[in-house]
Amino acid sequence: MAENKTKATDVNVDDYIAAITDEGQRQDCEALVKLLGKVTKLKPKMWGPSIIGFGSYHYKYDSGREGDMCLTGFAARKSELVVYLVAEGPDQQALLAQLGKHRMGKSCLYFRKLSAIDTSVLEKLVRGSVAEIKRRYS
Repeated sequence: MAENKTKATDVNVDDYIAAITDEGQRQDCEALVKLLGKVTKLKPKMWGPSIIGFGSYHYKYDSGREGDMCLTGFAARKSELVVYLVAEGPDQQALLAQLGKHRMGKSCLYFRKLSAIDTSVLEKLVRGSVAEIKRRYS
């Protein structure tokens, strides 16, 4: 079975953020580190080359595939930010309706700027996702 490519690394989070050339995106990343740190009460760690993750959990699927991943995290992509909401909590759909301009993939929340969304709603979304992961995998 293939090994998970996304693993925790020793890359310095502050150095990674400092290297982001778009000033607005860099500031949004600094704010996201504070917000996700506040929600999780954990320090950020790089996962793979571009994910800033908080905490970790071990998963095992019915297929037998298993591995470790961050509880939550985010990444700065070329034109948008991605927050990883790995597990859908019971209030997720209602909260997404209140969030602001975004799009949602299976477990990825995409938005261009932090100022385009309601960060108090984002905080609730992250809190719900983390709680659901802990419920499922603890």
